[in-house]
Amino acid sequence: MIPNQWYPILQTGDIKCDRPTGVRRMGEELVLWRDLGGTLVCQSARCPHKGANIAEGRLKGNTVECPYHGFRYNAEGTCKVVPALGANARIPQSLQLKTYPVREQHGLVWLWWGEARDQLPEIELPHELVGNPRPHETISWTRPVHYTRYIESLLEFYHVTFVHRDHWTNNIDYTFMYGTARNLWMDGRERYLAANKIVNHEVEVDGTTIRSTFDQCEEANPANSSHFNLIYQAPGLTHVKTGLLEITTWLTPIDDENTLAIMRLYEYPQLRTMVPIKPLRPWVLRASLLMEKLVQDPQDVGIMLRQEPKVSERGVNKFIAVDEMNAKFLQMRDRLKAEADAKAGAGARAEAPAETAPAAAPETPVTQTSTTPPATNGNGNGSKGAHGTRRKRTGAAADREDGLTKARS
Repeated sequence: MIPNQWYPILQTGDIKCDRPTGVRRMGEELVLWRDLGGTLVCQSARCPHKGANIAEGRLKGNTVECPYHGFRYNAEGTCKVVPALGANARIPQSLQLKTYPVREQHGLVWLWWGEARDQLPEIELPHELVGNPRPHETISWTRPVHYTRYIESLLEFYHVTFVHRDHWTNNIDYTFMYGTARNLWMDGRERYLAANKIVNHEVEVDGTTIRSTFDQCEEANPANSSHFNLIYQAPGLTHVKTGLLEITTWLTPIDDENTLAIMRLYEYPQLRTMVPIKPLRPWVLRASLLMEKLVQDPQDVGIMLRQEPKVSERGVNKFIAVDEMNAKFLQMRDRLKAEADAKAGAGARAEAPAETAPAAAPETPVTQTSTTPPATNGNGNGSKGAHGTRRKRTGAAADREDGLTKARS
């Protein structure tokens, strides 16, 4: 996992308004909830009292309540109510939840995973996505594979011919992508399976973004060709545009063995002609995404589940020339992790108290090791509010109101 990055962890619509929402991301159990003003809060889900998962609890006023003993925590993670101790009790300061910075942008919930900063960077997408006027639909799912292998599979497309050739639903893609009008689009599968050679391959690195363009063609008939534009942006965005197809996929680690995929499919330009009734078009996109979730993606995952090693790193693969984008991705991952580790190490050395060696003994250098923990402070994220943008209140359950006066301090 690459520290000091914004990771999309949910679609905004996945957040429940009347109860906490629990997810596992970056190897951590998290709870997300909205306060009475609509501000989104993200915290560690483990109650420090006895380890219950707070995502299974309730919302009470501007607090979230542990399901085990009713301890209530506010948006800063401070325990405000311990029923067993009474209303005027002194609450131990150790009863504290870790609060994470989150933002809501582009229809997604973004988690800052890394060091605490006074001002966090903006969430930036490649210009091809920001300026994209096409309507889109989004779906998500989880798979039991490491995110590095998942990203690799989306940064090259010459595997598609061999992995997706046998299922009948793939013929729909062949028809639209490769079929010709003179043959009533019935020659799509034959033309597609013949187009295996990668030519005109170029890769460009711009900061934390990698762009690749290439043509996939039939060696004996170069006119049978498709042009591809691929984008990778750290830590886990991939984007492909070829012919009618344009898809963005975000891959976020759930833990070291599982990955969340959030896929966004953009409307085909020809869909307006094919489906003139506008309200029906989103359903076409949703059907396409469902097919990807249930058919095409499981075919890829079936291969990835048996890849060795499970985590892709530099030196474990024997890349060929057209795998340059894959190689650049692994290089960038190592570089960003090293930069984050170096910064964390420098911070640890700066904060470490000076040690006084015994007078008669020579100075001995102290070797320090450190890892970059998840951020522990949701304040100062550079956006409106401490945890994200404010939303209009849509109504709270009655049991939230009875805790408002007691827990608002």
